Amino acid sequence: MNYNNSEFLASYGLSRQLPDSDRPEIVFSGRSNVGKSSLINKLCNRKKLARVSATPGKTATINFYRVDTAYFVDLPGYGYAKVSNAERERWDDLINSYFEADRAVCLLVQLLDSRHAPSADDVQMLEYLHYHRIPFVAALTKGDKLKKSEMAARKEEFEKICAPYGCQGVVLTSAENGLGMDELRALLEASMTPETED
Repeated sequence: MNYNNSEFLASYGLSRQLPDSDRPEIVFSGRSNVGKSSLINKLCNRKKLARVSATPGKTATINFYRVDTAYFVDLPGYGYAKVSNAERERWDDLINSYFEADRAVCLLVQLLDSRHAPSADDVQMLEYLHYHRIPFVAALTKGDKLKKSEMAARKEEFEKICAPYGCQGVVLTSAENGLGMDELRALLEASMTPETED
């Protein structure tokens, strides 16, 4: 997949606005400020493909990017306290409508902050993915902030946490120095290749 061949398509705030699913979709999910925009930018070797917001809870829309022959779908960040109930309900409706529609989702990348244990909202999302049988991998963000000596243990810790939910892989990443990007790209591409019967 040519990640350099990428462009922002549109933002959708209501489920009825979502475009038809006409190509494989890779979905990015995570709590507010976990670094989804930065990760998407790093994967696509672009500084400003996804707009990075300094204000948590800013992405209240589903953002679509065309990346070569696939869509990258950036879900709104969850778990930010300063959002009204009405806004939270709209978020729920948007997410549920997205997953309940017949979309060509190959894989979801669940972002988790490598420095902290998953929050209650993170665990709720893992339960949601497991319940709806959505195939996913976990991308541990901000890996550059860990000491080298901590990295392997932290990754193993998250593997144990995510395994019961059906996680297909855990990758330690950094949007700062590119840690884990090749490994993550390989997982994305593998998910788009239909498995052939032996």
